[in-house]
Amino acid sequence: MGSSVPVRCPACSRAHTYVPPVFPCACGAPLAPPLLRGAPPQPITHRTWTDSWVTVRCPSCGRHDQWPQPELGCGCGAVLRIPVRPAPTLPARGTEPAGSVPGASALSPADEGPGGPGGHRAPRSPLRSGSPHSRDAQASPEGASPDGRGSPGTTASCTPPARPPFRPLTIRTARDAVTAAALYLKWLGFRDIFQSPEHPASGIDLRARGLVAQVDPRTEPSTLRDVECLWLHGLNASAVSVFFSLTGYAPEARARAEDLGLPLFVMDLTGTPQPANRAADELIGTGA
Repeated sequence: MGSSVPVRCPACSRAHTYVPPVFPCACGAPLAPPLLRGAPPQPITHRTWTDSWVTVRCPSCGRHDQWPQPELGCGCGAVLRIPVRPAPTLPARGTEPAGSVPGASALSPADEGPGGPGGHRAPRSPLRSGSPHSRDAQASPEGASPDGRGSPGTTASCTPPARPPFRPLTIRTARDAVTAAALYLKWLGFRDIFQSPEHPASGIDLRARGLVAQVDPRTEPSTLRDVECLWLHGLNASAVSVFFSLTGYAPEARARAEDLGLPLFVMDLTGTPQPANRAADELIGTGA
């Protein structure tokens, strides 16, 4: 895994420890985005696809590939962009000395941990969200254990059941986000998940026995109204309501979900949901 870096939220000044996600390069070598230590994080208020990808160079094979921009969800509701050291200019073929590693990691060699997908292909993550190891891919509040247990502002109270590693789907479109959420719910134990062919007026993108779920791919945080409408749909169907968002949640939406016990997840572009409140941690712990 990559080495952790300290991150302080500019909105609420909460301190976090961030560990970048690690996946294999196309050559098989482990790789992680080289974080720019000491650079302040930037709040994401408007998301674009161009700004959501960074170029990362594999020190083992020299390959330059696109990798999802590292992000951190703070407990206050802010989503932060973690700065990455720019990849070195690709040298002309034959000009790089054998064994040299131009543009080595911004941190230590250990930071070049299991790295990015080849091009825009879906990474095969060895981690599963919500497990003790998957917390390496997200922030943990100050005072959390070094291995990253616990999501921002929450503490997992259940031991997750034994599951195979979650295999995420890289998100490039809004439909990819819905498919990635369906895969995650299936991994949690929900069966016969029905996916709406397009985003319905009701906002319910996924249904299963005892489940309704909404996936918000917009570039602004999900609102209080979004959370309350989803909860009402679940109440009417006597089902668990689960919310997935790409940009996070407004503070009042997060507070209302906490009151209602509605699980909130934040998805990054690797397609790996991360729990954003206590109810989400409990759902991971108990499963369907």
